[in-house]
Amino acid sequence: MRIRFQSDADLNPAIGRGWVRREPAIDWRAAQKFIPDATPDTEVLQLAEDGRVLVPRDAKTMPRHFAAFTTARSSPGVILVPVSVTAGEAIEDLLVMWLSGTAEDIENQIWWLRP
Repeated sequence: MRIRFQSDADLNPAIGRGWVRREPAIDWRAAQKFIPDATPDTEVLQLAEDGRVLVPRDAKTMPRHFAAFTTARSSPGVILVPVSVTAGEAIEDLLVMWLSGTAEDIENQIWWLRP
């Protein structure tokens, strides 16, 4: 099954817009109107439990919260986009992941774009 994505509020919205323009078939849900700014990581992970891989920029605290979260329940997974990754690089890397991976590949894992 193709990966479905949920943007976190801390992710640059231009990444999602550019990505969907590049490949309209991608199932991308923007954080706006769904995940308010400053929502704690644990709550964001719960909001993404509906089968969507979470795509945040928070590389400082998300790995710790994700590890704790997955000890108690299953997660569709997380793809971290570090601040050092440009919007263009993120769009290209996410496209490669979407084209080559499946939802099952990332389940209960945290992946990094350009670590």
